[in-house]
Amino acid sequence: SFDSNKRKRILNIVGLLAVLLFILLRSINLYGDPGKWTHFDTALKTFMSFMNVQKYPASLLFLLMTLGPALIFLANSENLKGRMISFFSTFGRVPFFYYIIHIYLIHFFALIAAEISGFGWQKMITADWLFKPILRGYGFRLWFVYLVWVGIILLVYPVCKKFDNYKMDHKDRWWLSYL
Repeated sequence: SFDSNKRKRILNIVGLLAVLLFILLRSINLYGDPGKWTHFDTALKTFMSFMNVQKYPASLLFLLMTLGPALIFLANSENLKGRMISFFSTFGRVPFFYYIIHIYLIHFFALIAAEISGFGWQKMITADWLFKPILRGYGFRLWFVYLVWVGIILLVYPVCKKFDNYKMDHKDRWWLSYL
């Protein structure tokens, strides 16, 4: 019942204000994030320092720099259609289900990777690694991490799509809306 043009205008304005407030607050370097940014010898390093804000717990600047562009995207993507949009919308309709499935799957693959790379899967499930650096050297190159990330998304998509269809076919089951 809310006018779509008015909604689009409000989301664009709020998103733009969030981005501008991020730039202003980060520029003065006094408020919004516990870590201060510094000037470096290159513009790229200075820019990276400027953009490096605290995610956990989320600082005000982190929220402004992520939610601002997200609101702008939301305002201007309402009428997008196509296979790619349908693909991502599936995950948006089953977010908690996706989250639970992908966390367990990633941890399962991490156990396998630890075993294959010689660290042993047992070290991944004990709390010792919190206190002792027994997994020093464990890890993979960034390109491989991205490859695993895309693989996990493609692997869980059919399950999420099936669950999404189940939710749509069983709207009478109120508890499904929480998954």
